[in-house]
Amino acid sequence: MNRISKSTYKVKSGSLLTALCLTLSLLSLTGLDPVMAQEQRLRTLTVTGRGMETIPTTLTMVRLGVEVQGKTATEVQEEAAKRSTAVVSLLRSRNVQKLETTGITLNPMYSYENNQQKLIGYVATNTVSFRINTQSAGTLLDDAVKAGATRIEGVSFIADDNAIAEAQQQALREATQDAQKQADAVLGALNLKRGDVVSIQVNGAIAPQPTFTPNFGAIRGGAKDAATPVVGGEQQVEASVTLQISY
Repeated sequence: MNRISKSTYKVKSGSLLTALCLTLSLLSLTGLDPVMAQEQRLRTLTVTGRGMETIPTTLTMVRLGVEVQGKTATEVQEEAAKRSTAVVSLLRSRNVQKLETTGITLNPMYSYENNQQKLIGYVATNTVSFRINTQSAGTLLDDAVKAGATRIEGVSFIADDNAIAEAQQQALREATQDAQKQADAVLGALNLKRGDVVSIQVNGAIAPQPTFTPNFGAIRGGAKDAATPVVGGEQQVEASVTLQISY
């Protein structure tokens, strides 16, 4: 019995030794894998390029509203609703874009005499925003005032969606080319050659949100056929692309 046990033990010991040798061999081969070795030796340069396109604006974004003051809240609110309805009806008849209500308020008004507060009435406002072709903006603003609008809170200018989309694509192309030029300049100075692009990160191609110009002012009467002049400008679309390039 003892001889059999010793033989069995020797076989088991030999199997363990063989398995250990195989494991070490596999680890050694893995460490010498040419693909992994190449990846470990891979050198990369990271550059960020920027592109910008300037396009003309063709749309005017307007915020205008109705403000009414009176002695009672009911009186003020009813009058504000009446005028606002007339203004909105006018805007819809002119097929303005993205018409929406941006604010409705009703607040008390007080006077202060001898350190005493006295309620003297109420003020109601109703504000809307919309877009319209810049060429038609001046005439529409004049007509809106005639319909009941009393406040022009601001205007801003923007290009149409299709023009912005095209400008975004072009800005991305410019940003990519800019990144490649930067890489060539750096590597060329070091007598190195640009290799493959390892990774690409698009940081965005955005058109800044238009900023309303406050206090555009009320439209005052002039010649009957003269419309308030509204002149657009230009809009910038920016893009940024980051490339990781081997060398």
